[in-house]
Amino acid sequence: MAENIRAIQYGLGPIGCAVARHVVERPGVSLVGGVDIDPAKVGKDVGGVIDLGRALGIPVMRVLMDVLGQTEADIVLHTTSSSFRLFKPQLVEILEAGLDVVSTAEELSFPWLAHPEEASEIDALAKRVGKTVLGTGVNPGFIMDALPLSLTSICRQVDHIDVTRIIDASTRRGPFQAKIGSGTTVEDFEARMAAGKMGHVGLPESTGMIFDTMGKELVDVESNVEPIVAEDVVETDHVRVEPGQVKGLRQVALGYAEEGEFVRLTFVAALDAEDEGDTVKITGDPNLEIKLHGTNGDVATVAIVVNAIPQVLASAPGLVTMRDVPIVTHW
Repeated sequence: MAENIRAIQYGLGPIGCAVARHVVERPGVSLVGGVDIDPAKVGKDVGGVIDLGRALGIPVMRVLMDVLGQTEADIVLHTTSSSFRLFKPQLVEILEAGLDVVSTAEELSFPWLAHPEEASEIDALAKRVGKTVLGTGVNPGFIMDALPLSLTSICRQVDHIDVTRIIDASTRRGPFQAKIGSGTTVEDFEARMAAGKMGHVGLPESTGMIFDTMGKELVDVESNVEPIVAEDVVETDHVRVEPGQVKGLRQVALGYAEEGEFVRLTFVAALDAEDEGDTVKITGDPNLEIKLHGTNGDVATVAIVVNAIPQVLASAPGLVTMRDVPIVTHW
């Protein structure tokens, strides 16, 4: 690993700011630039924008090339959109500038099923310029794909994989509470879900990664989402939910092989949700069950993005996933 890795933070929303703060505090990596299109942030010192408590002497730039006009860099930490349609031009811009990428874009975590043509284009470009692109995060990227896949290494037979993630969203950031429908009516929740403006992104990607890595044919994927309705008033720093309004959601993805259901992924995120934690069950030989507590999604995503930097820099060029890179650890 290089003595000092130079990183640019591309996207300064809540997660991007948290990633940038973590880069500043980590030895072995330096924050050398910040990119964001928000006019309220452009031109301001990155240290102020990320609430660091001190200036860094680095202005936020609207365009990546403006940053590179002032400094050299080794890698871009990309935290903008979940949608391939929206983040693809950004990845092209980064790769054409000759930089490796670690991204939190959920649809990039395993894009070969939903976006095969676009994924092939990014892969080809990355190989042409000799750089690596990784999509990662806590989920997708770890809890519902990389972790259960790792656990199958100690199984002689795997018949079914079941992962459940329950999040108490009460203490999470405002955009996340909005993303799960907190404070909406059931009717508005359903309308926004139908329009693709709400809900967790990544369950199909995790399902696809599991099937593809294990060499199984994915014959069908079923997804369903239902609102979780408040019975009492629930109030956070960001929203007040009245009885009868939505306080979260339950989202399930089912992956089928020829012989039937092979993967079941359940994502529950709600204000005041009980039994918060992650459970991975593998039915086979042997039957396995592990439970994790404390995997705060924001903290874990920030950590895995920064921890993945050395693996991305050392990986062969192309578009890779968490199953392709060496084991990511803290460094």
